[in-house]
Amino acid sequence: MSETVQEPAAPVEPAAESEMSSTEALLVREGDIAGDYLERLLDLLDYDGDIDLDVEAGRAVVSIDGGDDLEKLVGNRGQVLEALQELTRLAVQQETGVRSRLMLDVAGWRASRRRELTELGRATAEDVLASGKEVRLRPMTPFERKIIHDAVAAIDGVHSESEGEEPNRKVVVFKS
Repeated sequence: MSETVQEPAAPVEPAAESEMSSTEALLVREGDIAGDYLERLLDLLDYDGDIDLDVEAGRAVVSIDGGDDLEKLVGNRGQVLEALQELTRLAVQQETGVRSRLMLDVAGWRASRRRELTELGRATAEDVLASGKEVRLRPMTPFERKIIHDAVAAIDGVHSESEGEEPNRKVVVFKS
């Protein structure tokens, strides 16, 4: 009587792991390139700041904290920060050849804004749920609209949509 020994099937996960590793490696590289670019910019401006690099939710995240002049890099309602983020993304793209989705935060402004907008989205959704009347919010950046949409989506009985053209695109919250 002969026995057949069957070798265990090769796990599928290592391929996924190596794919994740190469994706994460690209994101780490994006962060490094962005960090170098921003460090040179801070030196040119003679601003102090500590640069922190991270990978979150499938994107490189770069934060600049600790300097007295950093508020100037945020600007009115984050306009300078948005422009600086776009320039940093272009610097990364020029180096890698790949469009970057890098997120830049300066002096904790985006993190603070995220908390404010999450609360605004939740409160607006609850108001719409109670009144049944749709609410149009003021024009917002794509970053701001995404946070509002996520906050509204967490509440049953309401939904949100974006309407209008940039730079006047806004979120409208409806009762479902």
